[in-house]
Amino acid sequence: QREREKKVKQLIRQGYLRADRIKEAMLKVPREAFIPDHYRDYAYLEVPLPLPGEEATISCPHSYPLFYEPLGLDKGHKFLEVGLGSGYGAALAVEIVGSEGLVVSMEIDPLTFQFAKRNLENQGYTDLILVRGDGGLGYPEFAPYDRICITAACPDIPPPLIEQLQRGGRLIAPLIEHEIQKLFLIEKSGVSLKKEIICEVCYVSFRGIYGIP
Repeated sequence: QREREKKVKQLIRQGYLRADRIKEAMLKVPREAFIPDHYRDYAYLEVPLPLPGEEATISCPHSYPLFYEPLGLDKGHKFLEVGLGSGYGAALAVEIVGSEGLVVSMEIDPLTFQFAKRNLENQGYTDLILVRGDGGLGYPEFAPYDRICITAACPDIPPPLIEQLQRGGRLIAPLIEHEIQKLFLIEKSGVSLKKEIICEVCYVSFRGIYGIP
């Protein structure tokens, strides 16, 4: 808990963390509970850590506010996460959107999916929808979504995700441009998309039919 509090204070000082609901979520959710046992001591270090599954990792702690702050993820939002990973990001999102919102999270790798599902259940997070499948196809059953987050680097935004984004909604994703990954914030305004580059990043490659050929 002391390490968690120290990390949150550090992220606030560095300018990553501003919104109260995201701060509260990061103080509440035990990141160490979403990491394989032999890496738990490194839970709050700014390093990605390996997870069960093909090239699966849990991102550095600062990556979560790096995504959720520009998204403006907030109470009551219907949120789609593409790339469940360890389940940590989904747990944060559940705390942020609250009981009035909904979190749907998708994962293509069966080993990673089972690891995350077990972590979430162990921490009492059962009020969300977990889907094992190709996240590039989205999950139309609960569309449209207010916010969408893609946690792997893709050549372009999968068209089904644009279709499932609410008008006025936001999507964030690492996109590959000339072999460099850049974090893009995309806002859907009618039929047009407004794009903004946030920073350069480094993420695992997107898998599925919209992944890198």
